[in-house]
Amino acid sequence: MFHLIGSLIMGALVGWIAGKLMNAEGTVLRNMVVGVIGSFVGSAVFGLLGFYAYGFFANLLVDVAGACLFIWIGRKLFR
Repeated sequence: MFHLIGSLIMGALVGWIAGKLMNAEGTVLRNMVVGVIGSFVGSAVFGLLGFYAYGFFANLLVDVAGACLFIWIGRKLFR
């Protein structure tokens, strides 16, 4: 239960940071979705490249990078 709540809070933080970096402001729910999906994307991409994040700040950087990539791909597909 607490892991799920922590993941949603982290997703909201990651989505908010990525939204600020990519000029894509959104609601809290949108930030959560972007953050959670972006975390998955970032982990997958960096994992394919052979990089793995250990620790809070490393995970935060990987997650934000994945969320920014997710926003960028969404813009390319739907604009």
